[in-house]
Amino acid sequence: MYLHKLLDNNDIGISSVGIDNLEKFSDILLEWNKIHNLTGAKDKKSVYENIIDAIYPVSFIDFPKSILDVGTGAGFPGLVLAIVKEESHFTLCEPLKKRAAFLRFVVTMLGLSNVTIIAKRVEELGDICFDLITSRAVTNTKLLLNITKDQRNADTKYLLYKGSHVFDEIEDISDCELKYDIFTKNKRNYLYIKSMNVV
Repeated sequence: MYLHKLLDNNDIGISSVGIDNLEKFSDILLEWNKIHNLTGAKDKKSVYENIIDAIYPVSFIDFPKSILDVGTGAGFPGLVLAIVKEESHFTLCEPLKKRAAFLRFVVTMLGLSNVTIIAKRVEELGDICFDLITSRAVTNTKLLLNITKDQRNADTKYLLYKGSHVFDEIEDISDCELKYDIFTKNKRNYLYIKSMNVV
């Protein structure tokens, strides 16, 4: 019920099935975290805060058909977004084996048919393009744009979960002629790159 209230307070509309699956995800994550130390979130309140952080962008952007999440870790943001955006297909790229195993377990337990998990570094994916590339706490924007160059085309957009350094990172890639928006919530800056002039 607490998660439902948090979603309402943040104007995030999720189906009852989606909320139920987010609750199940939370329980599985906390159970696995006791043994595998997947995330710093050690209680339900912390997990819920991470969930809200991950899915808040559903309130301000439309999610396209194909999405690549780079460095999904314990499921944030890619797996959580996949739970609530069933009409989109998510490829979760997570090279650490224990985290990839956790992601596979959750996908199986929740019966998610819109998720593919690849236990490799993004640089090893090859030439596969996506409509949207997401990432949270993996690397700086300049490096992320570089390591995902084979996964984008002229229409690919980026949704990057950033902190206070987002403006410095944008300045660092000013030669890319970005068209972007920044949406801010609490200490999170969501950098939504709509287009860029970069090879």
